[in-house]
Amino acid sequence: MPSIKRSMDIIVSSFCLFILSPLLLITGLIIKVTMPGPLFFRQRRVGMHERLFDILKFRSMKVDRSAEERFDFDKDEERITAFGRLIRRLKIDELPQLLNVLKGDMSLVGPRPTIEQQVAEYDAHQRRRLDVKPGMTGLAQVNGNTYLSWEERIEYDIQYVDTHSAKLDLMIILKTVLIVLFGEGNFKKTAGKVSKG
Repeated sequence: MPSIKRSMDIIVSSFCLFILSPLLLITGLIIKVTMPGPLFFRQRRVGMHERLFDILKFRSMKVDRSAEERFDFDKDEERITAFGRLIRRLKIDELPQLLNVLKGDMSLVGPRPTIEQQVAEYDAHQRRRLDVKPGMTGLAQVNGNTYLSWEERIEYDIQYVDTHSAKLDLMIILKTVLIVLFGEGNFKKTAGKVSKG
């Protein structure tokens, strides 16, 4: 399974980068014109077996080094731009992570990678979410995502670790496409129904 999953990650991420290259180029140009500063938002995240890597996203907010270094999310609303809000809604800001997938830091599907400060607070059970590569999308993201509590998201992640398969990955990818098309709010009814057995 790991070798098949890695092969699919390489094939699909390469294909998507090629097909989506016009969209990536246009997005990058608009960001450079409307938001002074770097094109990409880079942040250190924790991957499989606590391996550190820098995640890539298209920048959707005005630069504020102090807020970024202190993880001051309270300022996000005043920093986000109109175009940034649009690319977040359509998940376009996440597309540079296809490069993370191609490099091997991430997979297409898996628990979302988180920051070191949060990992430091994990107990032994929660640390199990680090047993697989983090993903661009995952079980928690298609079952409520931001409508879930942090504890519920972790339980979905651990459920994925215990049950992941090619079939489950395909289901998550297809549902992710539906969420992009119709909005996350239309899928929040499934939030909180994770099994903790």
